[in-house]
Amino acid sequence: MSTIVAVRKNGRACIAADSLTTFGDCRQPAELDADSEKILEFKGNHFGIVGSAAHHLVVQSALRKLKKPDFSSREAIFETLRQLHPLLKDDYFLNPKDDEDDAYESTHIDALLVNPHGIFGLFSLREVFEYTAYWAIGAGSEFALGAMFAVYDRYDDPEDIARVGIEAGAKFNTDTALPMTLYSVSLAAEETETVMI
Repeated sequence: MSTIVAVRKNGRACIAADSLTTFGDCRQPAELDADSEKILEFKGNHFGIVGSAAHHLVVQSALRKLKKPDFSSREAIFETLRQLHPLLKDDYFLNPKDDEDDAYESTHIDALLVNPHGIFGLFSLREVFEYTAYWAIGAGSEFALGAMFAVYDRYDDPEDIARVGIEAGAKFNTDTALPMTLYSVSLAAEETETVMI
């Protein structure tokens, strides 16, 4: 498992990930892995994927086969994920079975996405969330969320906030380890924020 975080603030967004791969009780640290990168770049979009180690290569290959992938909004991402699911089943032999009570077939893939349109969470039943400040996924996500909550209003740079999240995950979660990788993008013109009272 992994710890992956995404943060947006002051017209910029970033995504960061740890570099440890685990297979049950076996830990494969970054210095023994020729490709410990957990963030996948595709046409200006940065995906941080958790779950099976196979997901990274499968998603990288599958994205290239999509006809017109669109990651510009929550709705566009959902439609792209709808295109992706049958491709994963037919070309990559995805086993969509999960819990019999699930309403839909699962991709078994959870990811964070950062691009100039914002930060998004993509989840196994094709749920898509857009986040206004930060989010984390993976084994160390609870530690990362708590750490980012503690510093979000104190730090101006989204990279600094993301670093704190990954460092907290690495400190307290056995499936997370440094070094980390981090990528930043400039956001498109900021929209007016909605304030809930």
